[in-house]
Amino acid sequence: MSSLFPAFDRPTTHDRRPALRFTDREPLSYADLTAAAGRLAASLRGQRLVAVWATPTPETAVGVVAALLAGVPAVPLNPRSGEREAAHIVSDSAPTLLLAEPGAELPPAPAALPRRDITLRAPGPPPERLPEPAPESPALVVYTSGTTGPPKGAVLPRRAIAATVDALADAWRWTADDVLVHALPLFHVHGLILGALGPLRLGGAVHHLGRFTVDGVARGLGEGGGTMLFGVPTMYHRLAEALGPDPGPDPGDDRRLLADALAGARLLVSGSAALPLHDHRRIAEATGRGVIERYGMTETLMITAVRADDRPRAGTVGVPLRGVELRLVGEDGRETTPGDVGEIQVRGPNLFTGYLGRPEATEATFADDGWFRTGDMANRDPDGAVRIVGRRATDLIKSGGYKIGAGEIENALLEHPGVLEAAVTGEPDADLGERVVAWVVPADPDRPPAPRDLAGHVARQLAPHKSPRAVRYLDALPRNAMGKVVKQDLAHG
Repeated sequence: MSSLFPAFDRPTTHDRRPALRFTDREPLSYADLTAAAGRLAASLRGQRLVAVWATPTPETAVGVVAALLAGVPAVPLNPRSGEREAAHIVSDSAPTLLLAEPGAELPPAPAALPRRDITLRAPGPPPERLPEPAPESPALVVYTSGTTGPPKGAVLPRRAIAATVDALADAWRWTADDVLVHALPLFHVHGLILGALGPLRLGGAVHHLGRFTVDGVARGLGEGGGTMLFGVPTMYHRLAEALGPDPGPDPGDDRRLLADALAGARLLVSGSAALPLHDHRRIAEATGRGVIERYGMTETLMITAVRADDRPRAGTVGVPLRGVELRLVGEDGRETTPGDVGEIQVRGPNLFTGYLGRPEATEATFADDGWFRTGDMANRDPDGAVRIVGRRATDLIKSGGYKIGAGEIENALLEHPGVLEAAVTGEPDADLGERVVAWVVPADPDRPPAPRDLAGHVARQLAPHKSPRAVRYLDALPRNAMGKVVKQDLAHG
């Protein structure tokens, strides 16, 4: 593997190309970034592992880059974590130093660590570049969301980051000429690895909005010259809402500016959860630009993506990325036949090396011959494109002898004009084993679609045995910070 940041290998002392721009902060050029990160990296030698207080600021990006340049693994800490979660991650990873922006207030556990403030500018030339660590060296320890227990630290080696970014560059024709706009948090894969380290590896620019606003997206893509937008479904839903229904020949100025900005982007990418069909359609109809989706996990980084030269197709997350092997495996341990649902298992250079300090948990996630069990269920189109139908634990419903994926029912429900949002779960049934339950946010709360209408709609779209046997109406679906529906909250009332 070459250097993790090839752009830094060239003489950068006078390189004024933009590297990092955070709204309301002075931009950092590659020369600025090289100097700031290089100085910090030189001071990190000898550290075993550093934590980075991952606020949406340029200091976070400089801190993580510095750790990577120094060959010291970094643990990004979610600044919105509660005291218990922060204490667990600090205790579990045992960092020897904490990096933070000046003035940042910390919970008790991170605050008890030795601290070094990250400075963006300092006089004098940057120190010499440190030697490049081995590809298998740990780069980041990113903690999982903890939906099945305390968060686990996934150890991501340098080769996984390089392989994922390079594979996405191939799939999306992503180059140093691109300016990536986003407002994603910098403590996880989507915002940090793809959204910050990705452009820096490729020599491009990042424009981080600080926080998501519709106006910020319009300005970042329009006035800011953004060519790519990364977001989660909640963000794209808000963009779709702002675009509104077809206004006819005289749209308002704000809507026109937003539509033009989205239409002018080279690529609109949604990830971390499925983007509802109606939001796909509203954005495409208003802008002429479709949103593409990709799929990955903390432990695997990116697995599949819709390619830039393919047409966006709602409901699919594209084909396996270059270098990634993917198979679908049934409950009998055999690969499924085309069209059947199976668990996604993957193999390739994008995989993590294991959970920090948890060899048993690591071993349990791998099948024979190095195949990682994702726990996600999917089927494949004839051309190989993957369609996620849900998690094995919460989205595979066994009803009347059938194995039913919740995701395809959710997509069918979203095609009903009376449905704004939908989630599907299974619940125990004395006759069927499990019955299909639909949780629906009506498009018009005063006139929700009748359960019989929704069941008939699904039966016509899919099959009668996939129709919901019960429909429950909500004002909103429970979602986490990344926009994923938290089905455990539905199941437990």
